[in-house]
Amino acid sequence: MMHFAETLNFSGRKVVAAWASVPFPARRGCSLPDTLCAFEQDMPWKLLSSCREQKVSCCFAQSVVLRGICKENHLSRPGTQLPSLLQPWQSTEQILQQHLHTVFPGAFSTAHMLEQPCHTLPPYPQFFSPLLTREGFLMDKPPRYPSTAVESIPVLAALQASPVLHTLLYSLYKDLQKLNTRRWASFFSAGVEHDDFQEALEALRTLSQCYETGFEADESEDEGDSD
Repeated sequence: MMHFAETLNFSGRKVVAAWASVPFPARRGCSLPDTLCAFEQDMPWKLLSSCREQKVSCCFAQSVVLRGICKENHLSRPGTQLPSLLQPWQSTEQILQQHLHTVFPGAFSTAHMLEQPCHTLPPYPQFFSPLLTREGFLMDKPPRYPSTAVESIPVLAALQASPVLHTLLYSLYKDLQKLNTRRWASFFSAGVEHDDFQEALEALRTLSQCYETGFEADESEDEGDSD
């Protein structure tokens, strides 16, 4: 995982954030272009890392994996108007790649497709909506007679070198900066020097700046004023 994260980082960045959609909200019988177009300029996932989500979606580099969607399931339903980028003759991998370029223009994005879904047989907890089929696809309305447990689900996951990490790393730097390390003699009894700690603290601040954009810069100034 460490080496994989390195491939997504450049310009001094070292950390990635994780995102996932469990399950990927695809309707039964709905093609991948139809599903992606329903979310327009967005991605149907949630942030898993302990960062604060931003209203503006952007990233520097990302690797995205969608599993559980058949490669044959890329033809749009008749009469559906698709953006020119999501052409029905493209493969599912190409469709996902094009959508990522649309949502995250200028970012380095890689897309991977796996036909095999994530299996959710016991002891996997059954916390799913009654609107899900046995294969994890959405239905328009709950069935009259509840079906058996959800046995598998499609999943969308991503690792991103993203500006959301600026707030996380800068907040950690500010918290550590407030500590009076000279009062923690046991902390340095392991051989850590005070100068080494200060150097690591400065490296953390520099790392947070690598994920900074104009929006995060303004936010950091606001946090500094509030302190």
